Amino acid sequence: MNEDLRALFPVTKRANYLNHAAVSPPPTPAIEAIQLQLRDVSENGSINFRSWIATRERTRRLLAEMLGAQPEQVAFLRNTSDALSTVANGIDWKTGDNIVTFDNEFPSNIYPWLRLRDAFGVEVRMAQEREGRVDLDELISLLDARTRLVAISHVQYASGFRADLERIGRAARAHDALLVVDAIQSLGVYPIDVDAQLVDVAAGACHKWLLTPEGVGWLYLSARARERVKPTLVGWISVPNPEDYNNFDQGWNIGTLAWETGTGPVALIYGLEASLTLLKEIGIERIQTHLESLTDHLCERLLDSRYQLVSSRLRGEKSAIVCIQNVDGRSPFELYSHLKQRNIITAPRGDRLRISPHLYNTQTEIDELVDALP
Repeated sequence: MNEDLRALFPVTKRANYLNHAAVSPPPTPAIEAIQLQLRDVSENGSINFRSWIATRERTRRLLAEMLGAQPEQVAFLRNTSDALSTVANGIDWKTGDNIVTFDNEFPSNIYPWLRLRDAFGVEVRMAQEREGRVDLDELISLLDARTRLVAISHVQYASGFRADLERIGRAARAHDALLVVDAIQSLGVYPIDVDAQLVDVAAGACHKWLLTPEGVGWLYLSARARERVKPTLVGWISVPNPEDYNNFDQGWNIGTLAWETGTGPVALIYGLEASLTLLKEIGIERIQTHLESLTDHLCERLLDSRYQLVSSRLRGEKSAIVCIQNVDGRSPFELYSHLKQRNIITAPRGDRLRISPHLYNTQTEIDELVDALP
């Protein structure tokens, strides 16, 4: 990636930032777009609110295009947890139903299902992590006639393992279950086609690989999921014509739009539009190629070192997240602190150090990280 692109990310002047799986520094066009909307409100109040709505709808189309979905299938929410919780709460559960998931999922993709266990007697079955991987054979073997839902992250936050969504989707369909995907660690880095990959529900937030400040998330529902999941948190814009204020007989809005309840993070959506536009201009496939090149180089540099690779680097399983462990017993927090003192930003996650570059990072920065490891 060239210097013009790096110039859009002021963080590059201050740090070797390799922690995009946590929070990404937004590019300057996103910040400028956010400031533009806030300045508009400051100077004009609600005079230009129609343009805010138009921006939201353009952004919705960009996000839907990235998912291979229709715009009305994508709703803006606060974050991944809200999106997955509203799905969990919107299904008519019966005692003895089960959910299949993975025991090292991020908690956003665990707690909504555990509440169902406690509230309705729904069984939560978990495949175990094996050598940094999700064993898809084991995961699929847990499905049966009472499985209502399979919940999996496209890319695992603690290992970087990337799942074969189509394979899981086929297994879910064979048992008439929904495939629910947490895509927060993949959207913006890896191409997603929800129809081709048989994804029924997808959710995420935009502060990681989508390069937008915290506070805006999204939910996708397929037509199949829309028949089974009911909106449980609704509001004045959950209907087809919100400005028909006294018409309480409208019914819910089409697709996933019924899940939008009221006023949202307008300024952040302005920023999201700018970041999605940048990602589209560069191209997701190009970003994927760049990041696989960087992370392949990182793994090659770590061969025969004092560090053990946790992440799978098999074709189809590798991602932009690389997790390592020190064979001498140095803790991940010790490694993180050591690197932070040298202005190299990573993240300790459990018993691992997590490294996650993005589109503007360079091979030189990867070499600086490896050279700085104790």
